[in-house]
Amino acid sequence: MPTATPPQTRAPRRDAAENREAILVAAAAALNEDIDASLETIAARAGLSRRAIYGHFATRDDLLVDVFTRGAARVASLLEPVAHPDARVEIALFGATLWSEVEHVRVNAQLAVRGPHRARVAEALEPARRRLRQTVERGVAEGALRSDIDVDTVSRLIENAAIAVLDEATRTGLSREAGHRLVMLAGLSAAGLGWREADQLVEETPVLAFEEETA
Repeated sequence: MPTATPPQTRAPRRDAAENREAILVAAAAALNEDIDASLETIAARAGLSRRAIYGHFATRDDLLVDVFTRGAARVASLLEPVAHPDARVEIALFGATLWSEVEHVRVNAQLAVRGPHRARVAEALEPARRRLRQTVERGVAEGALRSDIDVDTVSRLIENAAIAVLDEATRTGLSREAGHRLVMLAGLSAAGLGWREADQLVEETPVLAFEEETA
């Protein structure tokens, strides 16, 4: 008697995958303008119906989780290749890379790291946090960073400094260039550098220079 062939899992249709992507992109944009944006607003922005959203996400909360965790995973992937022989410069590069990715979605980023879904976001950010801790550990061992506080605490202080810059940017409307500089200085200060030393490092290190986005 022939054995039954297990059913094959069908790949999602191209239009379904494209619709899901359109929903996520529309949601990220709409929520950054109004964190209480309705599903109707998001659907209209994606060129779809509210019913189409429910075909991909059971609830609005499920959609938010996907938007935030996807953004966090992207940040982690962008930070992974960041490297520099000088741990101080590497920390500044982490901040600058983070800023370039989230400055245009400041409201979303704030809610992601402080809102009700922060635990899920933290899981997606764990690879980035691990990289930062390794950099801090190296900098401490080399005598370049503060050693009066344990490595885990210093790493959290650097991360919190970046979040504080995001708060300030949202509150005051910091320009991209000003935020780029401030997030580096704040992170270096948390790592133990004096403000003059941090300022000189940023000024004299070409790789830390601000670059305008090209069209």
